[in-house]
Amino acid sequence: MSVKKVILISLLALILVGGLAAGYVASKLYSSYHGESVRIYIPAGSSEQDFRDSLFVKLGNDFANDVYFSWRLQRSNVKKAHGSYVIKPGENALSVSRSFRAGRQTPIKITFNNIRTLDALAERVAEKMEWGSDDFLAACDSILPPKGFKKQHYIAAFLPDTYEFFWTASPQQVVKRLSDVRDNFWNDERRVQASAMGLTPVGVATLASIVEEETTKSDERPKVARLYLNRLNRGMLLQADPTVKFALGDFGLRRIYNAHLNVDSPYNTYKYKGLPPGPIRLPERKTLEAVLSAPNHNYIYMCAKEDFSGYHNFASDLSTHNQNAARYHRALSQRNIR
Repeated sequence: MSVKKVILISLLALILVGGLAAGYVASKLYSSYHGESVRIYIPAGSSEQDFRDSLFVKLGNDFANDVYFSWRLQRSNVKKAHGSYVIKPGENALSVSRSFRAGRQTPIKITFNNIRTLDALAERVAEKMEWGSDDFLAACDSILPPKGFKKQHYIAAFLPDTYEFFWTASPQQVVKRLSDVRDNFWNDERRVQASAMGLTPVGVATLASIVEEETTKSDERPKVARLYLNRLNRGMLLQADPTVKFALGDFGLRRIYNAHLNVDSPYNTYKYKGLPPGPIRLPERKTLEAVLSAPNHNYIYMCAKEDFSGYHNFASDLSTHNQNAARYHRALSQRNIR
């Protein structure tokens, strides 16, 4: 065989091998993920083995192998992969590995509502993040006082909603962002409205928290808000049952007895005039607005309706209120509710 033929055959062999290698690499890089959407977490300080194990646990052997192969091919640093990523059906290994390589995380959604205490809020937020609830509370201590919040007011620094953060966001970044949203809500117009009522933004949040505990009916909340404003303006005790439940730490109480009213707490509005020291829950935006837009009326008493519809009977005099209350308590007794 001539030298030329040997060279030609060798070149063809090299081209064939190169083509096969290129095809193999391409098959690895562009293989598609066929599972369900999955979120992968790469904690800070993860080793390359930790990273690889996370891929195999979440993606299955074949696609995990392809992603890891692509990631190694790009000589990526595992430190840059620190974060949380959602892998969706149809994504190829190359695009997934590039996300890890660039630290291109998928945001985490945090939704919170129906929260009564700061501890509960801290737990709700922290369960979605890399850190714990104590870190959230510590961030509150460092960020909120300079904004003018006292400890008992911290819960008023936030607004229930759905927020997006990167899993790697620090507790300080989260608290600042959440409190900034609340600050933006309290624009000049709303502050003027609150001031005209003799309230601060925290005072509005405190009253709104009581209103929200008193009624689940959003269309009734402005009316309830005005009732309590009437009491405040007359120098009356608010006598709001939810504040007693908060003082006792028992929101499951269905009936409030005299023994409950004796609890010595600044949150017991049967003992102490004015608003309690701070909100008894995290009120929604709509409830804050219900307080600010409360319509004028003369009611100073309210009692749950005896039909258990969730609405209330209102009265401007004690005699009518006592009649309403008697009907409601009879209904409770008939249902054996204690």
